[in-house]
Amino acid sequence: MLELLNDPAVWASFFTLTVLEIILGVDNVIFISIVASKLPEAQRPRARVLGLAGALVLRIGLLFSITWIVGLSEPVITVMDFPVSWRDVILVAGGLFLLYKAATEIFDEVEGEDFQTSEEAVVKAVFMTVIAQIMVLDLVFSVDSVLTAVGIADHIEVMIAAVVVAIVVMMVAANPIAEFIEAHPSTKMLALAFLVMVGMALVADGFHFHIERGFIYAAMVFSGAVEGLNLLRQKRRRERAGATN
Repeated sequence: MLELLNDPAVWASFFTLTVLEIILGVDNVIFISIVASKLPEAQRPRARVLGLAGALVLRIGLLFSITWIVGLSEPVITVMDFPVSWRDVILVAGGLFLLYKAATEIFDEVEGEDFQTSEEAVVKAVFMTVIAQIMVLDLVFSVDSVLTAVGIADHIEVMIAAVVVAIVVMMVAANPIAEFIEAHPSTKMLALAFLVMVGMALVADGFHFHIERGFIYAAMVFSGAVEGLNLLRQKRRRERAGATN
């Protein structure tokens, strides 16, 4: 263990993997924030923490099953000369689920349906449903996350440390991100559009049409920058209107 701490290559792989895990986790944080917004406000922080804690447990568990995870990429069946692996099945199913959730959320936003309930039993049921949805997507994102970790780091201790740091960063950022999305409806719609894009990328990966994540994240950054300028413009207009009045 001490020799790992004194190895510059290990530290380089740790920092690289941590940054990549945080970047890959942005999709997860956005999904958790949007799904948790369906809950009563008092339950939202707990749902976000439980969702990310579940992601941490899943990823560490999968890291200890590296041989099995790598084996998921091996074809298990061939359909019309197309090799299908369990990883392909997981990615397609997860991508379709993400597309479905994003589409229904966009529909709710456009139609203006609000989540309201007064029955404690219903609230509890909805809370467990939200957690279940988060865990399903956690599994999909965790498979890709672990395969990324295996490709970058050689030591499981480094992989676990990077995953833990990345999840802690996401836990700290989850509430501010969720509050910002809730406070700005146009930003929420943009976040849902991001999830549609990620869902399509997962489905494409499942069918062996890999879309470089760099293109997706570049599009996210550009769209986010444009949205930031729009929000700044709106703020300036409100300030000028207030000064005029």
